[in-house]
Amino acid sequence: MGAGECAVSRFDSVKALVFDVFGTVVDWREGIARDAAPVLAQLGRQDIDPRAFADAWRRRYQPAMEECRSGRRPWTRLDVLHRENLDGVLQDHGIDPAQLGEAALDDLNRAWHRLDPWPEAVAGLTRLKRRFIIAPLSNGNIALMTNMAKRAGIPWDAVLGAEVVQAYKPQPEAYTRTAEVLGIRRDELCLVAAHNGDLKAARAAGLATAFVPRPTEHGPGQATDVAPSEAWDAVGRDFQDLAAKLGC
Repeated sequence: MGAGECAVSRFDSVKALVFDVFGTVVDWREGIARDAAPVLAQLGRQDIDPRAFADAWRRRYQPAMEECRSGRRPWTRLDVLHRENLDGVLQDHGIDPAQLGEAALDDLNRAWHRLDPWPEAVAGLTRLKRRFIIAPLSNGNIALMTNMAKRAGIPWDAVLGAEVVQAYKPQPEAYTRTAEVLGIRRDELCLVAAHNGDLKAARAAGLATAFVPRPTEHGPGQATDVAPSEAWDAVGRDFQDLAAKLGC
């Protein structure tokens, strides 16, 4: 039996695919840079590369969630954390957030709601939806996931957000409570992600795993997550290839 056949047989019992979103489904770096560029220009800060600004904002993502994961802070929606992180990254660049005003800050923060999918993502998800329930398993909140899907035409069967599980990946509860919410066993749920660490945590929680690389998520010089680090249950070049391998 070949590797493709093994993957298909493992998925005979899988009922739902849930997806990491930032980086796996959508290109956060280009989307944030697109929305940041006119704001930085308005501030007269053409010296700041919008993609570098996006990277700096994203670097605050994990530390902010770790405050919640560790219990040092109550669970807090990602929109709130992103907004606090935006103030911090502006200040890091010598910009007083008050220069923009609350309305402009809130609009820029909602750039995370307006991210574009990778070119084949919607078509691939549409194929996968024929056989499986599909939904996000993201650290993003429900409003963020809903607005993103509505704008981009992402065909989720259900819109789940971190409010549902009250946990941030890679906490085990983020994975196990998602299976509970969908009314299925853990081994009937598969996480699809471009991040090996996310998949490792999902596997430890009892989920099936599928890796799809996004080798330019962090730009052209990306050195992480360009290939699978373990023998995941399925590996696809992109969502279309994954759909073909899973018989969709």
